[in-house]
Amino acid sequence: MQTKNISGAFFSWDGDTLVLSILGKPSAGRDAIGKAKGNQLKVSVTAAPVRGKATDHMVKFLAPQFGVTAADIEVVSGRMNVNKKLRIKAPTKLPAVFKQSSPEQSALFPDEE
Repeated sequence: MQTKNISGAFFSWDGDTLVLSILGKPSAGRDAIGKAKGNQLKVSVTAAPVRGKATDHMVKFLAPQFGVTAADIEVVSGRMNVNKKLRIKAPTKLPAVFKQSSPEQSALFPDEE
């Protein structure tokens, strides 16, 4: 599969699959997608980091943010670590942080209110 040239500091595309580098923050006050921090996207989740439960919770939280099901998100690395690599198959929408980091992303998906 050919990789698209559109990328940002914390993400890239592999065909129609979005590849994300995540800096996870477990046991947070709320679930939230934060800002880019270096070459990672900060994602906070309320779940505690016990036996991968925070990662599982993160996948379930992120799925609707990208317009996919949890089954469409693969944890490539970091299941038991705050540093994670995720692959999201064919997302139908992107959170605002993508448009802020790479203006080319705005053309890929219509604005959603």
